[in-house]
Amino acid sequence: MSLPKPVMRGLLGKRLRFHLPIAFTLSLLAAAAFKYGVTEPRKQAYADFYKSYDAVKEFNGMREAGVFESVRPSGQ
Repeated sequence: MSLPKPVMRGLLGKRLRFHLPIAFTLSLLAAAAFKYGVTEPRKQAYADFYKSYDAVKEFNGMREAGVFESVRPSGQ
């Protein structure tokens, strides 16, 4: 009793025809999931933050705290 020889001719092409569409589909799904699961919420969070962000108020608060060496607090 002998085992049949494996079919090696055309094996790569056969496996690529099967696996390539699956890999392409999964990569598109992963890219879409990352876009809508990570980047879109991040962009929305930045937009929400900068709607109410006042840079001048933040600067004045840091100046009063003494963060900057080149700008003195207003009390001095």
